[in-house]
Amino acid sequence: MKDVDLNKVSADDWDEMTFPRPEVQEFDRVVERAISRRGFLGGVVAFGSGAAVMGTAMLKGSAALAQQDTRFPFTPIPTATDGTVHVPEGYSWQRVVSWGDPLFSDAVGDFNSETGGSVEMSDRVFGENTDGMWLFTVDNHQIIAVNHEYTNRATNLPEAENGTPRNADDVLKLQNLQGVSVFEVTDGPNGWEVVIDSPFNRRITHNTPMRISGPAAGHDLMQTEADPTGTESLGTMNNCGSDRTPWGTYLTCEENWNGYFGSTEEPQDQKPVTLTEEQQRYGIGVDGWGYDYHLWDARFDVHQNPNEPHRVGYVVEIDPADPESTPIKRTALGRFKHENAANTIAPDGRVVVYMGDDERGEFMYKWVSRDVYVPGGDTSTLLEEGQLYVAKFHDDGTGDWLALTPEVTGMSEAEIAIFTRIAASQVGATTMDRPEWIAVNPVAAEGYCALTNNRNRGVMNNAGGDWQAVGGPNPRPENNYGQIVRWYPEGQDHGSDAFAWDLYVMCGNPEVHDDAYAGSENIHAGNLFNSPDGMMFDSAGMLWIQTDGDDGNAGDFAGNGNNQMLVGDPATGQIERFLTGPHGCEVTGLCWSADRRTMFVGLQHPGAPFPDGEGALPRSSIIAVRRDDNALVG
Repeated sequence: MKDVDLNKVSADDWDEMTFPRPEVQEFDRVVERAISRRGFLGGVVAFGSGAAVMGTAMLKGSAALAQQDTRFPFTPIPTATDGTVHVPEGYSWQRVVSWGDPLFSDAVGDFNSETGGSVEMSDRVFGENTDGMWLFTVDNHQIIAVNHEYTNRATNLPEAENGTPRNADDVLKLQNLQGVSVFEVTDGPNGWEVVIDSPFNRRITHNTPMRISGPAAGHDLMQTEADPTGTESLGTMNNCGSDRTPWGTYLTCEENWNGYFGSTEEPQDQKPVTLTEEQQRYGIGVDGWGYDYHLWDARFDVHQNPNEPHRVGYVVEIDPADPESTPIKRTALGRFKHENAANTIAPDGRVVVYMGDDERGEFMYKWVSRDVYVPGGDTSTLLEEGQLYVAKFHDDGTGDWLALTPEVTGMSEAEIAIFTRIAASQVGATTMDRPEWIAVNPVAAEGYCALTNNRNRGVMNNAGGDWQAVGGPNPRPENNYGQIVRWYPEGQDHGSDAFAWDLYVMCGNPEVHDDAYAGSENIHAGNLFNSPDGMMFDSAGMLWIQTDGDDGNAGDFAGNGNNQMLVGDPATGQIERFLTGPHGCEVTGLCWSADRRTMFVGLQHPGAPFPDGEGALPRSSIIAVRRDDNALVG
């Protein structure tokens, strides 16, 4: 581990190096089920009765942009391998904000490429690695809340060797550049800009006070010396996907938070430091993932504070309209590596939240509130009182939501909230190919989950010892391409315990393979992509798909180009490429302006010196995309 460049190791790879999973060699444990492209698509091209065809009046443009018989109001673009952004003819893009840009006037001029900005202003500027985001309208002000997932240490600490923190100030700078930014934007003569010093502007970091709610609040496992009540914590971290609640708050999700923790415990009698079973299940390592927080901030040292990791890994609710409000950690929604939280309203008014645990072989979850949502009414219990479920998929195209209760898990409600992964393993949930973003169709009773990839499918167990069987929504062993699973809740009720499912798309490369790895029939040479990640529906029910995959453009991934954003039509299965990002980036995060004439898109960790050009540090950014004729874009 000491010889590994942690700047180039993914979170999953680091977890598996820290806690190696035993490889399984017995062939009879791999499902022997050949999947031809035609046979696989028997469940895909039917596209289920829930995929309604909507009118195109809202999205149609001029004949030069799109033909009148398609729901795609643009001409699809080819792949790209360069260091900038490309959008279709008839569309334009502009940079809105990048890492280091000021949100407050006292930070103006602080950023430069030699230092990456000062520690003093690191919580006064737009943070690093933009991810999930949403736009809110508050008294005619347009407010964007956006996650900052993690830091690229070698980039953000350019004066430190290999980005390794040298002191507590370096750690504080990294802590401040992560979390969430809330800021006002306005559209003026120069396009979209941040409103510096807006009263709505706010930075939420690894040190911002939080309130803990739900079944875990106050439990012994949540109590620390700094917070003996177990009800107040500091910071939200590794914030990945997001969503907006019907009552106007922002949900931000804590994903690969385990990498910030380590241990200063010294080995005894030449024996290595041991970690508990629960710590290992969640990937807590001795050395941490290169951040070295535990060496400079005792809160992240599990030797001194073994309960501190129990206070991270939740969905956090933030009120963007009130910069003085305290964010709330909603423990009832479970603790794992939350990718995003996609919520909808069941026919009876209950709130339903779908969630994925983004690790190889982990699970997909659903929360159903006890009480119903009433516009303008009390919402305090909707993410606190209810039932948490985990998904069980069957090979026959059906599935069940298994309730995680004390009766079936042998765990208390607090323990289920804190060790949700263990509870899900107890009930035999389906291991998934890294469930990332989930999106709920606003015009049809169906949900979608991006299963980004899983090279361990059919090869080894997950971290909890659950076998990653080949089959169901995870039909390929050693799956490096990914797929998108779709489900239809029974009775068109997202609160139902049963569902039917199919696969909307199975990514692959028909230019390289002629078997299941060629992908489903809606994949062709003109729309190749791998590792679907972010997803968002527009108001017409079109699915926007963002990727975080291999952009080497060679071998299995020849013809894929840079990471990109595509649009899928649920009614036909057609998928077309809309945008390509700069080389090395992940395209992630999408929201629309209040008038739906601008889309805001996030570009995380560009490899090229984007957006400032040669000699500058690469900076994650949000861009604005609009049509040249100012028509609707979503």
